[in-house]
Amino acid sequence: MSRQRAGKFFRRLMLFSTVYLVAMATPQASAEALGAPKEQADVTVGCLYPMSGRAGVLGRDSVVGIRLALKYLEEQAAPDRARLRILLGDTKSKLSTATTLARRFIEDEGASFLCGVVNSSVAIEVTSIAESAGAFFIGTDHASSRLTDEFFHDRYFRVTNDTRQSMTAGALFIKDYFSDHLARKPLRISYLGPDYEYGYQVWADFREALERFGVNYEIAGALWPRLSEPDYSHYINELITEKPDLVVNSLWGGDFVAFVTQATETRLFETARFANFEKGGDYEIFAQLGENMPLGLLLASRHHNNWPETEFNQWFVEEFHREAGYYPSSGAQGAFTGIVAIAEAVKNAGANYKDPLAIEQAFEQLALTTPEDPTGFQSSMDPDSHQIQQVMAIGETVPDDRYPPAKVMLGNWHIYYPAELEPRRAETK
Repeated sequence: MSRQRAGKFFRRLMLFSTVYLVAMATPQASAEALGAPKEQADVTVGCLYPMSGRAGVLGRDSVVGIRLALKYLEEQAAPDRARLRILLGDTKSKLSTATTLARRFIEDEGASFLCGVVNSSVAIEVTSIAESAGAFFIGTDHASSRLTDEFFHDRYFRVTNDTRQSMTAGALFIKDYFSDHLARKPLRISYLGPDYEYGYQVWADFREALERFGVNYEIAGALWPRLSEPDYSHYINELITEKPDLVVNSLWGGDFVAFVTQATETRLFETARFANFEKGGDYEIFAQLGENMPLGLLLASRHHNNWPETEFNQWFVEEFHREAGYYPSSGAQGAFTGIVAIAEAVKNAGANYKDPLAIEQAFEQLALTTPEDPTGFQSSMDPDSHQIQQVMAIGETVPDDRYPPAKVMLGNWHIYYPAELEPRRAETK
C-alpha cells in the first residue's frame, strides 16, 4: 500500500474512532488499543501508565491526551502520515506489571516504540528492556535525569522536562526571589522528597544547581517519607522544628495532596515559605484541594492550563475538557506530545521510517510546537542528551476560579528559557 493511500486509510480509521481490545495472555497484561488495527498499522506503540491508585489520574489523563494527539494528527491531514497503532497498558504502579507489559508489547505485538511511564524507578527498568530489544522508548512523564545520564542509550528520548531542568529553574528562581535575604545571610533550606529514585535525584540536581549559580544556602534538614505515606504529621512537625526559611518539597500526585491537606492543619505554611518546583503546580492538585489549597505557595509543573495563553494551549485545554468533562493534569500534555513526536519523527524519516537509524536521526533533529510553548518559542530535542529543551514556568498560588473545581491557580509567573537553564551548553554553541 502506498504511503498516500495509507494516510487516507488512517484518517478514515480515526474518523470512526476505532477502539478495540487486544487479546492478551494474562488478565494483568490486558491492554486497550487506539488507532489503526494491527493488520493495517505502519508503527505500533506500547504506552505504559498507572491508571489506578494515587497516580491513576495521571495515567487516565494521559490516555485522553493520546486520543487528542490522534485527533490533532488527523486534523493535520498530512497524506504521508504513518498509521499508528497505540496499545495502552495499566502498570498499576507496579514494576513487575510494567516490565511484563513492555516485553509483551515488543515481543508479541511487534511494538517498535514504548512510551509513557510515570514512576522513574519503573522507567529505568523499561528503558533497559527497550535497549535490549532495540526498541525506542519515548519518556512522557517520569523525570529522573539519570535516564539521560548513566542509563542513556541511543533509542531513549524524553519529551517533557526532567528533574535537572526543573530544579535548575528552581535555583534560579530562589536566587531572584530571595535576593534581599541572600544579600544578608544564607537561606536555610529543608527538603522533603519521596524515598525512592526520583526523590533522591531531585535533591541531587537541586543542590548541584544551587552550587552552579552561587546561591548562598545552608541545609536545615532532609526528610524521606515512603511513597503513599498515609500520615505526614511526624515529617511536618520535624520541618517546623528545623525552622528553615524555605521548605522544598518534591512529592507529587496524591502524596502531595495528602501532605498539603495535613500541613494546612499545622503552622508549617506560616513558619516558612514552601516550594515544589517539579509537579506541585499540577492542576489535579488544585482540583482535589479546591478551597483548601493555600495561597502563596511557590510551585511549578510540566504543563499549565492558564499558561502560556496561546491558541494551541487553549485548544488543548478546551478539547481535553470537552472529551473528559474536566481539566487536564500535566500528564495529559506529556502523552499528547509523545505521540505527536513519534508521528513527526516517523514522517521526517520518510521512506526509511522502518530503519531505526533513520528514526534516531529524525528524533535528534526534532523541532515541535507543543501546548506548553510560549509564543515565539518551539520545543526542540537536544541531540546529545536526547532531552527535550523547553521553557520552565514557576508561579505562586493565587485566587482563580476559571477552572473549576479548582479555586486556586498559579500566577505571578517567573519564566526561564533553555539558554538560562543550560548556561554551559549555551556557551559551547
